[in-house]
Amino acid sequence: MTKRKGKAELIDVKELLQRDEDFLRAALQALAQAALQAEMTETIGAAKGERTETRLAYRSGYYSRSLITRVGTLELQVPQDRDGRFSTELFQRYQRSEKALVGTLAEMYVQGVSTRKVKAVTEALCGHAFSASAISTINKSLDEALRAFAERRLDEPFPYLILDARYEKIREGGVIRSQVLIAVAVDSEGRRQVLGVDLANGESRTSWRDFLLGQKERGLFGVEFVVSDDHEGLRQAIREVLSGAAWQRCYVHFLRNALGHLPRKLADDCLQELRWIYDRRELVEVRRDIAAWLAKWQAKHSKLCDWVEENIEETLTYYRLPLAHHKHMKSTNMLERFNQELKRRTHVVRIFPNKESCLRLVRALVVETHENWLEGTRYLNMQHLTEHKKEALRQAA
Repeated sequence: MTKRKGKAELIDVKELLQRDEDFLRAALQALAQAALQAEMTETIGAAKGERTETRLAYRSGYYSRSLITRVGTLELQVPQDRDGRFSTELFQRYQRSEKALVGTLAEMYVQGVSTRKVKAVTEALCGHAFSASAISTINKSLDEALRAFAERRLDEPFPYLILDARYEKIREGGVIRSQVLIAVAVDSEGRRQVLGVDLANGESRTSWRDFLLGQKERGLFGVEFVVSDDHEGLRQAIREVLSGAAWQRCYVHFLRNALGHLPRKLADDCLQELRWIYDRRELVEVRRDIAAWLAKWQAKHSKLCDWVEENIEETLTYYRLPLAHHKHMKSTNMLERFNQELKRRTHVVRIFPNKESCLRLVRALVVETHENWLEGTRYLNMQHLTEHKKEALRQAA
């Protein structure tokens, strides 16, 4: 039985591959249909036609439902059961970011700030042209849901906090570059959460302070360790709002900054040797290797060595944490990868027609990632932090 099923699925894939023009849409439709069937099986405790004592309900046909995606409209058959147990989040969760994208593109089209390409994309996504009232309807319900996420209470401690910003282009009185401020945290169970996303005119102390105060007003507490780059406005805001937390300067940004203290096109491997220091397990090893590195390169690159000696201590704060957490908490790499994914998915818009449309799309994508993180595997084992604190207290006693 299983062998025949696998062969049938292989034949279906071959057929999809032969339809070049519709392959992506058909492949995604097959995947979504399979996900619905798997959800139904999990809900009722039995596969289709399976006889088992664990069965909770019986299937009762299907109803048709369209799902609008970037590759076209998928026509799906949603399974039903006799008792009404089955409910899927596939449509709601997938279309949240799709609606944000469609709403933004459509808004550009209606405002006349786009090209024929935008009109073609929006009509391909939804199958019809847009009026201002239609766009208002699309965006109203979406904005309410995203606002609820952005204003939700933060009722649990977040020991680790990572802060970063990225640019988006917005058309307001001419094209401007607006900062998207993002705060990601690791909760007491070791799962990542997106705490907040907002727009600002720049990375000033005031912008970051207001952003962080907004998180505290929503209940943010228990922050012990903050990771960010060395932007002066951000540093000042952290000292002011999160004064009790230890600050880690991202070592990756630090190494990039070091390039400014070397001649261009330098072939020396001094920075590579400096990078290797951050793989040491103990702080005593780090200090020994830094001293050796300074002694080796001081004569040739005195400017760089003086700068490193003055600033490197800010990049070593992560040695206060358990060894198992070093890799993840010595830089903002995790958040930067997240920002790269946001950039990839907002790139289709290029220039947002206004701040509202930018924030709508970014927050919709953020919520999607936030939910995936909560449902995925733990990012860190926070029991390591608990044991680390106990050991520190024993040594201090």
